[in-house]
Order: sequence, then structure tokens, then C-alpha cells
Amino acid sequence: MSRILLIEDEIVIRAELRRLLSRHGHAVVEAGSIAEAEAGHDLSAFDLVLADVRLPGAPGTELVGRCGSAPVVLMTSYATVKAAVEAVKRGAADYLSKPFDHDELVALVEHHLASARSARGALPEVAPHVPSSAAPPQSVPPPQSVPPPQSVPPPQSVPPAPDDDELEGMVGGSAAMREVFAQVRKVAPSEATLLVVGEGGTGKETLSRAVHRLSPRRQQPFVLVQCAAIPDAQIEGELFGYEAGAAAGALTARAGLCEAAEGGTLLLDEIGELPMKVQARLLRFLQTGEVRRVGSTRARRADVRLIAATHRDLGAMVREGSFRSDLYFRLRVLEIRLPPLRERPGDAVRIAESLLKRRTRMGQAPLALSAEARAAIAAAAWPGNVRELENAVHRAVVLAGGSAIERAHLGLDDPPRPSPSAPPAPQREATPPSDSLEGYFRRFVLEHQDELTETEIARRLGISRKALWERRQRLGIPRPRS
Repeated sequence: MSRILLIEDEIVIRAELRRLLSRHGHAVVEAGSIAEAEAGHDLSAFDLVLADVRLPGAPGTELVGRCGSAPVVLMTSYATVKAAVEAVKRGAADYLSKPFDHDELVALVEHHLASARSARGALPEVAPHVPSSAAPPQSVPPPQSVPPPQSVPPPQSVPPAPDDDELEGMVGGSAAMREVFAQVRKVAPSEATLLVVGEGGTGKETLSRAVHRLSPRRQQPFVLVQCAAIPDAQIEGELFGYEAGAAAGALTARAGLCEAAEGGTLLLDEIGELPMKVQARLLRFLQTGEVRRVGSTRARRADVRLIAATHRDLGAMVREGSFRSDLYFRLRVLEIRLPPLRERPGDAVRIAESLLKRRTRMGQAPLALSAEARAAIAAAAWPGNVRELENAVHRAVVLAGGSAIERAHLGLDDPPRPSPSAPPAPQREATPPSDSLEGYFRRFVLEHQDELTETEIARRLGISRKALWERRQRLGIPRPRS
């Protein structure tokens, strides 16, 4: 059983995280500030420290170097991402950008606990990347001359081992996923821009992290930017930084996330949400490798590898005029498509079993899938892909009373079948579960979030994208995650 120190000043959030980590077999010690934690505990006695960046008194970034060999994982809102990235450069293990879901947190915690227990000797022998901010800008051809997207070399050039069903957090033994694994290994050492496409829940962020961890940049920051979570009015300054006085409230100059990712990898999740004005600045950055802060005339060199992820059809958005064609061609120099679970025969059961094995490795009682549960998992459609499957398995773990998970624990209900002797019921419009505005908001967002962008949803609801994001958080409606 691993001992985790949780430092969070919001009591409700702290209690929720404590319950989550306890359910996964960890012993959790709580504190509301660094001072409170140090007053009652030896920080170096824990296996991992999980802390918010914004705390009363000293910020969570001050934990770096004060916890011995225990990995320090920071939780941060987009407003404090740069502080978290700087902490990672100084020795923090990782950070999570809010809002995050429970599966993401558990996976990250377990990854760093496992890394702390064993030396990371499985990484390929590639020379570590050394940032070179002083290097002169390279001449880059104009967007029109960008070649068509490179078809990532076929998997035969990097054959996976016969039993190689996992790669840096991704699980799959199907032919489709073995091809993805081979593509990841092939593109990881490259410096070229990578576009990752796939339906919601297929694991685009996990794949992007795998590319980073297998690359020469692995010891430099991995900066995740959730494009839809940052209001339109702020995203330009967040990405590229700003000078003092460049905008309302900009009292001091501030570096952007492109600069914060210096030497490492920058993931722009749901890049289709970027406003056109920001798309133009991003294109300029990709062409020159330079960042010009808002309100500044000075260009700063930024040595960053860019990965973009989306569940949208960017080609269709280009044709509609909502996404720049020149940026689209720049982004898809390399492209990996993550297949949905329905195109990965056998992988749903493999993923479920991998989750149960991970649980056992963390010191919890072994659990197995019954034959009926295995058959149900294999037959299910899983429209929410890996994320939906993970949620079903976590639910089953909680409900299972014995040593096996049964079909009923998974919550996979069969569609209702009409009785052969009874006439079909007349079709009626479904009664809405709630007549309240919040009920309507919840239904509308959940029904349209896989087809529409956040900007389009907000426009149809008659609210700003920032208001949409804030209401999601208040009502607990998760966005489709990569």
C-alpha cells in the first residue's frame, strides 16, 4: 500500500480526492497547506505527494526539493500552468491541468508510483534533447510548399514484439493498435509537428504523452493546453505571453505556455477550438520557431515540439472556413489516427484486464472477469471508447463483492426487446428528465458535444464559451477527453 500526501485547501475537493485514492488502495494523509503538512509529518516519508499549486501561505511549487525522493505531482488551473511547468523543470514529477477527471488522476499517480519503485530502464537509447534557444531561426518554406502529410512508415519497419500489448500507458493487441504503437515509436524521435486525430475517449492525450516519453525531449516539460478551457479573450496571451500594459489587468510581463515548454513538447488539445486570430499567430510560430508576446515587437526563440490533437474533422472545418488551410497543412506533417474501440477487436477485454492487473500491483485484492463479463465487454459498442470502458470497470470494482466481476457489475444493460405477442408501442417523444434550465443545458451539451465545437455549442445556447466552461464545472458535466 502506497502512502500519499494530499495537500489541498478546498475541503470538499480534498475529501473527494481522498476517497478516490483510498478506493484504489492508497493510504492518504491530508493537509490544507504546506505548513500544516510539515508540522505533522516528514515529507520525505511518503511515496508520492499530490498538491494544488495555489495554497494558503507557500504555493505547492515550493514542495520541490523538500520531499526527498517522493515524486511531487501538482494540480493547477490554466492560470497557474506556467508555474507548474517551471516546477517540473526544477524537479517536480508532473502536473495535472484542471479540470481533469478521476481516471486521468489515478493513471498519473500510478505511473509515477511505479516509476519511483523501479528505474526507468525501458526507454529507448536516444540522446536527451538539449534546448538551444540561441540557435538561429531556420528558414522554413511558406505554407503553400508544405508537402502532403507524411504517411507514417508502415509498422513492418519497427515490428512490435509478439506479446507487446502495452506502450507507455496504451493497451492493445489488435492489428490496428499494433500499427499505432509502431507509428508512435517511429515518430517519437522526430522533431516534426504531429497531428493526433480520433474520437473522444480514444486516448489522444495518452498517445501524445507516450510520444514525449519516448523522445529525446523526455526530460524536458510536457505542457498540455486544453484549448476549449481557456476563454477566447485570454487564450492568445496564455499561449504567447504578453507585455505589461498589453491588456486590461496585465500589470507585469508574462511568458506564455509556448515559452514555458522550452526544450520539451507542447500539446494543444482540441486545436479546432482555437479562434482564427490565434490560429494565425500559431502558424507564424510554426514557420519561424519564434514567439512574439502580445504587445511586444521582440521575437523570442522557442525550442518546442508541437503536437495537436482533435476529435474534429479539420479538413471539413477548412472547407467551411472555420480553420486555416495553411495551419492545417503545417500541423499534419505527421499524422496518427487513433481507432475507436469498435475497430479494435479484442482490445476492450485487454484494457479491462490491464486495469485489474494494475489494481493488483497496487496491493489490492485480485479481481478477475467472469466469462459472462468478458463476453459482455467484447460485445458492447463502447461509443465513449476507452474512457467509457475505464469508467465501467472502475464501477464494477466498487460493486464486486467476491473475487470476480460479473456482467451485472458493469452496468451494461441490454436494449429492451419488444414482446412477440404484444403490438409495438406507439412512438412518443421522450419526456425530458428535467424541465429546468439546468436540465435543458445538461441534455443539450451531452447530446451535441461530440458533433459540435465548444464555440458552436455556446453560440447555440446564447452564451459565451467562458460561461459554457464555467457552467460545465458547476454542473459536473465533463468535456470529451482525448
